[in-house]
Formats: sequence, structure tokens, C-alpha cells
Amino acid sequence: MKERLTLTLEKDVLKKVDKTIDGYKVKNRSHAIELLIVKSLGVNVPRKAIILAGGKGTRLRPITYELPKALIPIKDKTLTEHLFDLFKKYGIQDIYLAVGHKKEKIIDHFGDGHRYGIKIRYIEEDEPLGTAGPLRLGKTVLNEPFIVSNGDELKDIDIEEMFKVHKRNQALITIALTTVNDPSSYGVARLNGSQIVDFVEKPTKAAAPSNLINAGFYILEPSVIDMIGKGFQMLEKDIFPKVAKMGKLVGFPFSGQWFDTGNMKRYERAIKEWKGVK
Repeated sequence: MKERLTLTLEKDVLKKVDKTIDGYKVKNRSHAIELLIVKSLGVNVPRKAIILAGGKGTRLRPITYELPKALIPIKDKTLTEHLFDLFKKYGIQDIYLAVGHKKEKIIDHFGDGHRYGIKIRYIEEDEPLGTAGPLRLGKTVLNEPFIVSNGDELKDIDIEEMFKVHKRNQALITIALTTVNDPSSYGVARLNGSQIVDFVEKPTKAAAPSNLINAGFYILEPSVIDMIGKGFQMLEKDIFPKVAKMGKLVGFPFSGQWFDTGNMKRYERAIKEWKGVK
């Protein structure tokens, strides 16, 4: 429930407020002020994010014999720093890196994050735990909605809009979905409205239920962690199907940039075409 307030502001401040009004995302002066307050309080996006950076990067060998994927360069920055840029754009400064393969190099490079204007903490895997297993290790601090991002993709996503969709649908997990011309190399989303029914793994182009694929970027409710078993667990195989059966797995199609850097061909394309977080 909203309440009406009367505010008195300097004219110069109001001029800056009015410049944010576009008639679409920001409808009027009242809406602009509301959005600015919400943003300053940090309630329009999750406050914590986990980057999954523990993989061995076997498809990027021989580069990953020496460098972990998290430190692979793209446009004069590491792959991970581009994800930092996305989170900083939305004021998300509490970042956890789930690290395993060559984790010492990653920790030495990024440290506590102060050089990047963020706070970095580490979830350390002694053995591979998949995309879900590391979340169990972070259960004590993941006590509110949080973001999980694969570490080997570049993406420019409107996190505010994604969080609105997540809350509006009362989702347990919301998955960012990107469009590709040929989805035959990916898991393809089958949707019923905004709900994800399932993912069809690597269908032929003709048989694909859509052109929407998992972009490796999720918003999760903390209760999801209780569904994760011990040891090696995958979000994609072990958790998403359970949540889909509950009707609580939601898709968020987005039109921003997305590049998979998982093999040499895709990595080369990302170097050439990625424009950075806008």
C-alpha cells in the first residue's frame, strides 16, 4: 500500500529529477522520486551475488592450463571484471566468488575487491561441486533473494526489471533467457506464459520449442538451498526440474548483449563483438 507525501525540494534538484523522466520506465515526477528513493535504499535489486568460477575450462585449453577462466582477458579486463561492472551498475557490491580450479590465482588477483569498488568473499571448493553445490556452502550468508551467475559468459541484463518479474510471479527461481538463431547447442526453454515448464536439451533447430536459452543468470530465493543435496549438484539437472514442477520456475527474456565464452570459437567472437556493460 502506498501513501501520499508532500516534499519540498530545491529547484536544481527537481531539474535533475525531471531529466530522468522518459514516459516509459519513468512515467512522471512522482514516479521518478519513488524510483530514486527505492534505488538508494537498495530494495529494487538483490543485494548479494554469486559468480560461479570454479570450473576447469577444459574447452579453452591450452589457455586454462595456466589461467583459470575467471582471469581470461576480454577487452583489457578479465572476464569476471565485466560481471563486476554489471553488478556495480545496479549498486550490488556484495559479491561471492565460488572458486575451485586454480583458486589461489583467483584469490590473489581479486583480493577483497576494494580495487573494484566492491566487497568480495570466497566460497572455496575442495572438490568440484557443480553449479548448485557451492550454494550449500554459502547457506549461512544467503538469507535473502540473491543472484547466481555463471562465470564464463558476458551479459548485460536489466536486473531491476528481472527482480520485478521475480517478485511479481512469486518465483523461487527466475532464469534470464536470451534469444539465439540456432538453439541446437543449448538447453531450450519450453514456456507456459512466464513459467518455464522444462528445458529441452540440444534439440534440432526444427524441433526446438523456442529460441530462448538459459543465459546462465538467476535470481534465487534462499529456501532453494534446502533442495540442494550434498556433494556435486547441478542447478540445471537437480534443482530446476523440481522447482518447475512446483510452478515456481520463471523465465525472464531479455534483449541485452550475451556472449558465451565456453570454447575457443565463442571466446573469439566475444572478443570481437562484446561492447561492455552499457
